[in-house]
Amino acid sequence: MLSSLHIQNIVLIEQCVIDFQNGLAALTGETGAGKSILLDAFSLALGARGDANLVRQDTDKGIVIASFHLDEALKKNISKKFSESFDDLNIDISDELILRRIQHSDGKSRAFINDTPVSMKLLRALGQQLVEIHGQHDDRALVEAETHRKLLDIYGGLDELRQGVKKAYRDYKKAQKALAAHKVRLEEQEKEREYTMHAAEELGKLGAEAGEEEALSIKRQAFMSAERMKDDLQEALAALGGHSSPTPAISSILRKLERKNTENDPVLTPIVEALNSALLQIEEARENVEHALYTNGYSEAELENVEERLFALRAAARKYSCQVDDLQTLQEQFEQGVLDLHEGGKELQRLEDLEKTSFDNFKKQALLLSEKRTIKAQELTKAIAQELPPLKLEHAIFEVRVTQEDAEEGGAHGIDRVEFWAQTNPGTKPGPLMKIASGGELSRFMLALKVVLADKGSAPTLIFDEIDTGVGGAVADAMGSRLARLGKHVQVVCVTHAPQVAAAAHHHFYISKKKSSDGNSLVTSLHYMDENERLEEIARMLSGQDVTKEARAAAKSLLSQEG
Repeated sequence: MLSSLHIQNIVLIEQCVIDFQNGLAALTGETGAGKSILLDAFSLALGARGDANLVRQDTDKGIVIASFHLDEALKKNISKKFSESFDDLNIDISDELILRRIQHSDGKSRAFINDTPVSMKLLRALGQQLVEIHGQHDDRALVEAETHRKLLDIYGGLDELRQGVKKAYRDYKKAQKALAAHKVRLEEQEKEREYTMHAAEELGKLGAEAGEEEALSIKRQAFMSAERMKDDLQEALAALGGHSSPTPAISSILRKLERKNTENDPVLTPIVEALNSALLQIEEARENVEHALYTNGYSEAELENVEERLFALRAAARKYSCQVDDLQTLQEQFEQGVLDLHEGGKELQRLEDLEKTSFDNFKKQALLLSEKRTIKAQELTKAIAQELPPLKLEHAIFEVRVTQEDAEEGGAHGIDRVEFWAQTNPGTKPGPLMKIASGGELSRFMLALKVVLADKGSAPTLIFDEIDTGVGGAVADAMGSRLARLGKHVQVVCVTHAPQVAAAAHHHFYISKKKSSDGNSLVTSLHYMDENERLEEIARMLSGQDVTKEARAAAKSLLSQEG
């Protein structure tokens, strides 16, 4: 509930601190005292649009602080709806929430939750969970069929069923989307059928492997190096053992010198030994060259095979505009495409079955919800009807109409259009409430709705701004008793000109004007009245500025009736 409201430098309000309690609180005062300013300031704290004109003259900023006490149920609800946002901002959800709004005179505005800067969107969303403000001409709750449906579901306690329908609808739309996407994919695949099958066959025959290009390049380079070495070795072999070999000449000279060196001539012997050694080394070199040629590993046929494979891979990569290493992946994709062409019909059937099953499930759950809504609509109609006679709407007929749509036209809400209809006078044609009821009648219909929904669909704090305007006597008395009854379930604050409503309140504040602290202007002041002050104020509301004995007696009678 709202525990306190602190307002500083907003229009005529210089400084104002209001402590609130449970039950119904009435705010009264003469016209022009500043009641609407008080609500404008409160709306700022709840995230309403800022306005530089709200800042009190000759000050640079206005401040509004609204403090709320949260019970366990409200804490749980706030946590469920805002846990992600609060976690991101490091805001703890404790027993108290403080909403602060700073409005600067240059038009800039800042918002805080528990002293943490927040966006205006978050402040507004949180404010809507904490407070509902209903003005004399505020008929937002009665405008759209979507709101009517929501109110009916809240009254009937249909949230679990509604969530089931919402999930079933999402599952159906998901299946529908998957089916549509598969059909598009099949159409595209069918257009590319011939190309896909040719590419899959061609790449399958090629059988490219990741890393193959690099391995072939290394092998090709090795073969080319071996080829160059083979030419050099063959040249060396020809020089050592061919026609140009020095071996025959050296052998001929060696034989001649050996014949002459029969006695181991010290001059010839070293020469003979050297020539023998030279022949042995030449022969060893020739053998080594032959061995090198034998083990060289060069094969012209193998080089041709490597180059042919390498060139084929690169040609395929150019054809399909990809890297050689991507050919294997591309092959798998085309092969999957071929498989999809063969299996597409089966998948299509599966997705069509899934769409039908999910739609049937949605329809089944939506029909069940519709059946429950129809029953609860009748109950809500009867409950509202009981509240109308005391509000001087005894000749009015209120009806909650539930109209089923085709399941194909349904949505996450189900298949129902829910509308509040009314017939305000006998003999007139019934129609949608917004088109039939006058402004004053709408206020009373809304109050009846709030009373019936008090412990089910309302925010923990309700603000009513002069919804009793234009009514008096028994109607005002009925409105007061209903607001008081509403105050037993939720916190109610009512700005009123009706003494019957003020007398029904559990707490009473008086709004007036007084001189500012500097004595140069008038400011709005708010005072919590005791029983004697309250008696005088209600008497004033009954008789005007000059309070009579009769007015005091009537005021006392009103207070005793409500007490």
